[in-house]
Amino acid sequence: MSADRLAQGYRECARLTWRHGTTYWWGAQLLPPARRRQVYAVYALCRLADDIVDAPDATTPAQAEATGRELEAFGRRFFDAVATTRDGRPVSEPVLAAIAEAVVAAGIERECFERFFAAMAMDLTTTSYETFDDLLGYMEGSAAVIGEMMLPVLDPVDPAARGPARALGFAFQLTNFIRDVGEDLDRGRVYLPQADLRRYGADPWLRRVTPQWRAALAHEIDRNRELYAEADRGVAMLPPSSARCVATARVLYSRILLRIEEADYDVFSSRIRVPRPEKLWVTATSVLRPQRMTRAAALAESTP
Repeated sequence: MSADRLAQGYRECARLTWRHGTTYWWGAQLLPPARRRQVYAVYALCRLADDIVDAPDATTPAQAEATGRELEAFGRRFFDAVATTRDGRPVSEPVLAAIAEAVVAAGIERECFERFFAAMAMDLTTTSYETFDDLLGYMEGSAAVIGEMMLPVLDPVDPAARGPARALGFAFQLTNFIRDVGEDLDRGRVYLPQADLRRYGADPWLRRVTPQWRAALAHEIDRNRELYAEADRGVAMLPPSSARCVATARVLYSRILLRIEEADYDVFSSRIRVPRPEKLWVTATSVLRPQRMTRAAALAESTP
C-alpha cells in the first residue's frame, strides 16, 4: 500500500476518535506523533466493532445472528490484516492497514483482541448483568483489555503499570455505562448491576430521576471513583508524554461524573458532556504537572 493510502487510513482513525472518543483524542495530543496515531488506530478498531453491535436493531432476535456473522467477519479481516502486515505484505483497506500497522509496531498481543471480540459478541445475547462481578466479567474483554492494548503504546517504565491500566479501562467504561443509561435502554440493555438497582429500589426503565435512582447512581459513581483512584497509581509509572496523555484522559473522563451529579443524576434527558473549553484547560494544565492533576482530581472527587 502506498504511503498516501496508509496516511488516509490513519486520518480516518483520527476522525473516528475525534467524533466518538474526544477524551482519547485530547489525551493523545500530548503524545509523540507515532504513538498518537497508534492510540487513534486502537480506538478506531474498538469503535468499528462496537458500531456493529450497536447499530439500530442489531441485537433484535431477527437480526442478532446476522450481526454476529458481521462481527466475526470484521474480526477475521482484522486478524488477517495483522498477519499480512507482519509478513511485510500490503493490506488493501486503508483503515485496517493503519490499524494493523499500529498493532504490529506497538507489539500488542493477539490475545487482547480475542478477548475484546468475545466481549463484543456478548452484547448480541446478554442484555443485563445480575451482580457487579458479573459485569466485571463482561468488562474484562470490553474495558480492562483496552487498558492492556494501550499500555505498549504508552511504553511504561514499570511492569506494575498493567494493574492501573486495567483499572483505568474499567473506570472509563463504567463512566460510559453511568452516562449512557438512556441510550442503552434504547438498545434494550441495562449495564448497571441488577442487584444494585434492587437494593435501592431503582428502575431505569422509568427514565425518571427519583430518590431511589439518585441513591443507586451515587453508589455506582462512588464505585467508579475507587477505580479511578486505583488507576492513578499508574501515572508515575509512565514516561512524561504518556503520563500527560493518561492524566488528561483520566481527569476529563472523571469530570463526566461531576457533571452527572450537577445534573441531579439525570442521565435520561440528554447526554452529559464536558465542555470543550474545559477540555482545552485540562489538556494545557496537564502538560506541566500530570501527577498533580490526578491528585487534585481525586481530592475534588472525594470532597462532599
